[in-house]
Amino acid sequence: MLVPQFWAEARLTKRSRKKQITLRRFGWSDVSQDAAQRHAEQRVNEAMALIDAMPDLPRREPRRPYNGADGIPIREEAVLRLGDCVITRNAYGARCLNTPNVLFADVDHQFEPSCLLQLAVAVGAAAATLLVGWSWLSEKWQFLFLVLVGVVAVVFSSFLLHGLYHWWVGLQGGPERLAIERIKKFVAGKPDWSVRIYRTPAGLRVMALHRTFAPQDPEVQEFFQSIGTDRIYQAMCQKQNCFRARVSAKPWRIGVTDPLRPRGGVWPVAPEFEPIRAAWVENYEQVAEGYAACHFLEEFGGGRIDHDVRLVQKLHDELSQAATSRPLA
Repeated sequence: MLVPQFWAEARLTKRSRKKQITLRRFGWSDVSQDAAQRHAEQRVNEAMALIDAMPDLPRREPRRPYNGADGIPIREEAVLRLGDCVITRNAYGARCLNTPNVLFADVDHQFEPSCLLQLAVAVGAAAATLLVGWSWLSEKWQFLFLVLVGVVAVVFSSFLLHGLYHWWVGLQGGPERLAIERIKKFVAGKPDWSVRIYRTPAGLRVMALHRTFAPQDPEVQEFFQSIGTDRIYQAMCQKQNCFRARVSAKPWRIGVTDPLRPRGGVWPVAPEFEPIRAAWVENYEQVAEGYAACHFLEEFGGGRIDHDVRLVQKLHDELSQAATSRPLA
């Protein structure tokens, strides 16, 4: 996991009789701006040395804070560094806890049946209706009938499937209960595991307490897939070599409708934008103090509790206000 203090960009152009190639690469450092610049120049020279053998090599790297920054460290403001943990401010202004080895996973409740199931039901309804009604019509009406059946089948089956799905979820105790049961089923098959579950505005957050993990650990991937963790989060854990949990409110959920400026939230910002950003952050933090990012629900499992993980858990709970009754946001 890397959350550098200093960032720079280097540019290098190669000219020949047939064409001109310009490459740009970022550099980073926790030592100084000069060290970041030297790193950028090293990386752009290395990329230029490969360009003849790899003509499709990207000419420049995306300037992104976290999600989508493939191969680039987390480019966010480091608000606080405590041991191996770094609290950063993300692209829309919320604070996030980043840790290289403490396993966090958010599970959003699935309120809709899968697209594949919806498609299967629609096709089945259309086919059944066609089989019943096709032979009753003359040839000149069959095409129109086919179109109408397709539209009606898709609309009707969608309403029916959604209704049945919500009815079934309700019978099972609701989406939260179903998600918790999936987690408990996984932990039941892992006697050495202990986990802690929190409620978030969109679902649940799960934290493993019994030991630390590398993001590339096969057991981490098994865990993610078993409990239904978001696929983008799974990919970013591997790309950034860390786990991540938002510990302050999303701005739009607490009435802070103006976006963090400059837009995009990429760090660092130009000096002329620093006062604007500082004013936004001050206002946001004052409002966010009245909200929690998650609420603690329960802790279970037969495994021992790792001392270092427990320290991170206490930090997470303090920052997210998980033990309070403040509204979720």
